[in-house]
Amino acid sequence: MPESRPQTIAKITWRLMPFLGLLYLIAYIDRQNVSYAKLQMVGDLGLSEAAYGLGASLFFIGYFLFEVPSNVILARVGARRWLARIIFSWGLVTLALAFTQNATMFYILRFLLGAAEAGFFPGVLFALTLWFPQMYRGRMVGLFMAWSALANAVGSTVGGALLDLDGMMGLKGWEWVFIATGIPAVIMGVVTYFFLPDRPETATFLDAGEKKWLHDVLERENAAQGQQPHGSPFAALLDRRVQLLALFYVAFPLGAYGLSYWLPTVVKGFGVSNTTNGLLNVIPWACVALALWWVPRNAARTGDQTWHIVIPALIAAACLALSVVVPGNGLKFALLCVAAAGIFAPQPVFWSLPPSFLSGATAAAGIAAINSVGNLGGFIAQNAVPWIGDVTGSQLAPMWFLAACMVLGALMTFVVQAALRRHKPTGRMRPAE
Repeated sequence: MPESRPQTIAKITWRLMPFLGLLYLIAYIDRQNVSYAKLQMVGDLGLSEAAYGLGASLFFIGYFLFEVPSNVILARVGARRWLARIIFSWGLVTLALAFTQNATMFYILRFLLGAAEAGFFPGVLFALTLWFPQMYRGRMVGLFMAWSALANAVGSTVGGALLDLDGMMGLKGWEWVFIATGIPAVIMGVVTYFFLPDRPETATFLDAGEKKWLHDVLERENAAQGQQPHGSPFAALLDRRVQLLALFYVAFPLGAYGLSYWLPTVVKGFGVSNTTNGLLNVIPWACVALALWWVPRNAARTGDQTWHIVIPALIAAACLALSVVVPGNGLKFALLCVAAAGIFAPQPVFWSLPPSFLSGATAAAGIAAINSVGNLGGFIAQNAVPWIGDVTGSQLAPMWFLAACMVLGALMTFVVQAALRRHKPTGRMRPAE
């Protein structure tokens, strides 16, 4: 029933992607709101930039420890219930951050936020493997991740404006940041429980023929790709391909979180107000959204993965390095906008790799392991970037470090593709029809 394909994919896309994207927007704002709260919170809590960066980065330790178990549970109990739990609990922790009294409390709550949110991003990636054939996944991941760019744009605007509410109703501006960003998560946790279907078999918006077509396509793909089931979901963690992809992925969250965490501080150094800072920071994320739309679509059209990872990463590295040495705030900012696009654009293409050799519960565990280890790049970035800034006294010097990480990530692409080819006849995606 080939005519079912465009109709079925369109139905699934319109039913799932806007909703999942909205959830990711809320998640990304709630993990990045510290970059704006920092502009006031550092002084109120009496912290150095490096000490605050440590607290912000503890999110990734909680994330790392709980990510794989969380995704394995999701595979067993279904996306609807488990994602609802994740979203509701991180909303509560975000609200609690508004009442932070000291550094210790800040550190504990950032760790708990990571533990609460663990499993959301890889859980969605795993869910997409249940709903979309291989040729569509890169585009869907790109569409999903584009909401992170919108989140940064919204967070930039709202974060700066909320800081300027300092003193309203007796609350500090940074307290308003956490209250205003935590409430939507609590609400959407409840909505998710009633709105999100677990898997195609239980979806009421697909008819029997569409469900059968999708089931048959996914079964054929799994068989053709030679996916090997592991005895236990956790056995996927011992797969060398999973381990290699996890190490490879570190470079991209490192660059992404390093830049997004530090960018408001760089722009603040231009001498602008909090609100103007937020408005200016919309621009790089508009560039990211465009790149996340175009790069995975072109990768699917051409069937190429390697160069759609390598070229954006190298462009990002060049722009980050040049931003340190070129004169003029306008040119520096323009280079950082392009760098942001280059850091984010390869990631949807990257996430098309794990489902090529993982399926079922092992895919849930493997994707979570890759994401959890990779996101330690965020821990590294949110400690190294402010430390470099403190040591050098320069707000732009950390860009050298991020540039080096992106070059390493570009070079690792060739190592990873060679390793995957040893287990599979081809590492190329089928072109979209």
